[in-house]
Amino acid sequence: MSVGSGAILKDGKVQVTFWPEGERVRVPLEATLLDAAKIAGVDLASSCGGDGLCGKCRVIVKQGNVTAQPTSLLSREEIRRGYVLACLTKVVGDVEVEIPPESRAEAAQILIDVDAQRFRALHPVGGEIEVRAAPLIRKLYLDLPRPSLDDSLSDQSRLFREIRRQRPAPIMQLGLKVLRTLPKLLRDADWKVTVTLGWRGGTLEVLQVEPGNASGRNLGVAVDVGTSTVVAHLLDLDTTERMDAEAVYNSQRAWGDEVTRRIVHAGTPGGLDELQKAVVGNINGLISALVQRNNIALGDIAAVLCAGNTTMTHLLLGLDPTSIRKTPYIPTSAASPPVRAVEVGIQINPRGLLYTIPSIGGWVGGDVTAGIFAVGLRRSKKVQMLIDIGTNGEIAVGNCEWTISCSASAGPAFEGSGVKHGMKAMHGAIERVEITPEGAVHYRTVGNGRPRGICGSGLIDLIAELYKVGFIDRSGHLAPGKTERVRERDGMLEFVLAPASRSETGQDIVITQADLSNLLSAKAAIYAGTEVLARAIGLDFREVERVYIAGGFGNYLDLEKALAIGLIPDLPLEKIRFAGNTSILGADLGLLSEDAWQELHAIAEAVTYYDLINYPNYYDEFLAARFLPHTDLSRFKSLKRSQEVEACI
Repeated sequence: MSVGSGAILKDGKVQVTFWPEGERVRVPLEATLLDAAKIAGVDLASSCGGDGLCGKCRVIVKQGNVTAQPTSLLSREEIRRGYVLACLTKVVGDVEVEIPPESRAEAAQILIDVDAQRFRALHPVGGEIEVRAAPLIRKLYLDLPRPSLDDSLSDQSRLFREIRRQRPAPIMQLGLKVLRTLPKLLRDADWKVTVTLGWRGGTLEVLQVEPGNASGRNLGVAVDVGTSTVVAHLLDLDTTERMDAEAVYNSQRAWGDEVTRRIVHAGTPGGLDELQKAVVGNINGLISALVQRNNIALGDIAAVLCAGNTTMTHLLLGLDPTSIRKTPYIPTSAASPPVRAVEVGIQINPRGLLYTIPSIGGWVGGDVTAGIFAVGLRRSKKVQMLIDIGTNGEIAVGNCEWTISCSASAGPAFEGSGVKHGMKAMHGAIERVEITPEGAVHYRTVGNGRPRGICGSGLIDLIAELYKVGFIDRSGHLAPGKTERVRERDGMLEFVLAPASRSETGQDIVITQADLSNLLSAKAAIYAGTEVLARAIGLDFREVERVYIAGGFGNYLDLEKALAIGLIPDLPLEKIRFAGNTSILGADLGLLSEDAWQELHAIAEAVTYYDLINYPNYYDEFLAARFLPHTDLSRFKSLKRSQEVEACI
């Protein structure tokens, strides 16, 4: 496909203009429009990382010369109107494109848990996480005795002796840069100094020595490095106060929503460096915003502690993650030692430390370690379960005596990828759906504006409602003829959720048969993971005292509808609790308490990682869970249906 004509600039590059911003950028000949958007800093949606699979990067060529590969992801009507996929379209001359509203990767609702203001953070079910307040980074004021013939210790030994009188530490160290400045500083300060101390494994390091009783604050930043979002909390390490919070979408999504796509990109020339710089840029941006908003000095931040899945931690540290996706799925490191934050490019105090919460396995990371700690699973005598619903659905079950975990590859369908009009929970996303017995559709959008698409919680609602009124059967197939909203378009059935006259995009918002198939696969992966994990250890779900649903997406679920489609096990709803962002809560606690930090390491070492593929009938369990709510209805005895259950599948 070729559109229009355009001139090539003298330097061999062409100009791309993005409307409505009017942003112009010069790119090499035959660069894709998606590459041009990245160079221009235009945040264009792209879930598949440019592989032409998600269909999110739709743009309209207004004029100019491009070549576009054919794709089934665009309807004939869209092609007639000039739509192309930016990732499959190369520029061969100057071109002007329009970015429609549905293709913009805008800010969305991100769960950042800013409500807990003190260190004694509320437990998700109303209790309290009891840990001793003893931050990993501390400042101490020291009044050192002057040297004499009777007390002739070296400057370093004198400093260490005084520190040990307040902070017992068998092993201490001092960097060469600090040591070189020590003699003059001690004497100019009349032996009265403030030291900043940080734990590096079992070693207490003197990070900084300042003259006198230094007035600077002792601050730290806890970060949840998620696949989709990056969340940061600013903590006062002396008072244990959570001062502020900020969040942003993970810029790595430009190379794909799924972890596996980023691992593949990391294996290409320069790919790892691109991914590392992207997430470090996010963290630096969050820290900068927190610093400016709270009128503090960057040098007062002496520590950053990050929780993330195993791949995200590798990409943050610049470690090669490629072996994680190859049998036997071994990471480069499961428990990386603290490093200077500046070594990875994080901009805080130049001597400040970066900590990362240890992972449990290649596909169960530090975010789950943090979650297990945050909900108190390893402290409970009764069996509890943690389900983190995201691109990778991680599951952990156990108590204070044993814990086992697994990862269910759900994919990003519930986050909008692989769904024609799927989107994140941003302005205009349909987040709640109800369908009356007569077939009338009612919905609510984020921001209460006109709909632009549908996000994860809305998709769960929609599937449950379509099944309830009989517009889809137990296999998720749309039933033509039962409502005029079910129609055929380009050879595929679809359900019209919102007509073009009511949408912000001017297009019908639909869910297609292919969308339903992807969503049922995602929900089946989560449920099959919980079922297989329980069966592998001989656990009856009735033995589970509490199920915690973690993660930003899980926080907005309608539990009754999640149960109705078979996303979660058939348990009394009072046993199920939303736990919020347990990854960032665990990171908070780890930074504020040496005991918590040690417990996080103990959890990572104690939890058994179970690979679902090792279960002999895993694929059968997965296929059985692709029905609503399941092929085996005896597993969902509590559900009451108003319609006849199909006699057979």
